[in-house]
Amino acid sequence: MMPDPIVIVATVLLMLPMAYFLMAAPAFLLVKLDIPAVTQLLRVLFSAYYLVLAIAASAGTLGFLMVGRITPALAIGLIAALAVVARRWFLEQIDREISLRDAGDAEAVWRLRKLHWGGMLCNAVQLGVVIAGIPYLVAPT
Repeated sequence: MMPDPIVIVATVLLMLPMAYFLMAAPAFLLVKLDIPAVTQLLRVLFSAYYLVLAIAASAGTLGFLMVGRITPALAIGLIAALAVVARRWFLEQIDREISLRDAGDAEAVWRLRKLHWGGMLCNAVQLGVVIAGIPYLVAPT
């Protein structure tokens, strides 16, 4: 028996923003975060990533609910909720560090870099969990 096409689409839709961020975020390791335009672009990347992830995970949750898969829907709904919370937290932290950097705090650039690494790590863990869960997500019921 084949898995439901809605489940496959929902799973791929969930993985797309994670895979994009996994490829886009490391580019910021090659530039200095003491350049205002670079940090603004990094902030936009984080903002857009978490927003798109929240939307994709919400759509995925609805897709799984439509086919009656409650447990995977709850798991993907948790990813959506975490994306909303993480977006707010990361943006607040990035804004704070940018303000401190602009005020002359030399350590703020290092803290921005740690936030960047932390965001990449969170994304990699989430993507790994989703990839590891694919057999359970798409298994026909």
